[in-house]
Amino acid sequence: MNIRHKTLSQAMAFVFFVGLVLSGNSAQAQTVGERAPIVDTSKTPRTIAPYFTPATKLKMTPDADGFIKRWLLLEPIIKPNRSNTVFTDSYLRKAFDTLYFDNQFTIMPKHGDMVKVGGQDLKWHALESTKFNVKLFRFAYGLEKPIYGVLFWAFTIVDSPVEMKNVRMAVGSNSASMWWLNGKEAVLLSGDRRMVMDDVMSSRLTLNKGKNIIRGAVINGPGMSDFCVRFLDEKGKPIKGLTISYQ
Repeated sequence: MNIRHKTLSQAMAFVFFVGLVLSGNSAQAQTVGERAPIVDTSKTPRTIAPYFTPATKLKMTPDADGFIKRWLLLEPIIKPNRSNTVFTDSYLRKAFDTLYFDNQFTIMPKHGDMVKVGGQDLKWHALESTKFNVKLFRFAYGLEKPIYGVLFWAFTIVDSPVEMKNVRMAVGSNSASMWWLNGKEAVLLSGDRRMVMDDVMSSRLTLNKGKNIIRGAVINGPGMSDFCVRFLDEKGKPIKGLTISYQ
């Protein structure tokens, strides 16, 4: 009788143990694919490498696929948005028409220039992206700046050797954005979107002979932030014969 009781107890303990293991495996399986929040627990200072390098004054043209990779980027402006679904055309036009800093639509920034936005002192950075898409999230994170609920401003100069008519500005961004060429609105990307190359293309534009000014504003609530820009000719082929500078 004692032997039976002992054997039964051992069997019950084994079943209980197996149940715990299976329960633990089930809970673990439910968490597969979940993304842990970014937490920097190291003492190593954050950096924007390997996504950016400092811009130089050496001649630079679009990459092999026509993407523009030299930009002046302004540190992110705090613009809280709980969701990217609010980015309708009307919301964006109001957000982008708001004057955040002096001479916002006419400024010719230089590397290291500072602007004041409310209580924020923000710096312009002349950088060259190592990817075809400019990773704004990594830019902000590397500089220990806000990464969510933000508005980024971008600026660059494209020098064309000749006048080019009937070209299109092709843009992708995460999330919404607006782009201007020589002071005129060229592209608006609204809604909650992911960055896809050539996601939205402008109507037919003209690149002037000489300098052409590109300004962009990218807004995001939660999630990653990035963009890519290039020009396409009448046949839809990337335009590569341009010179890109930041001053």
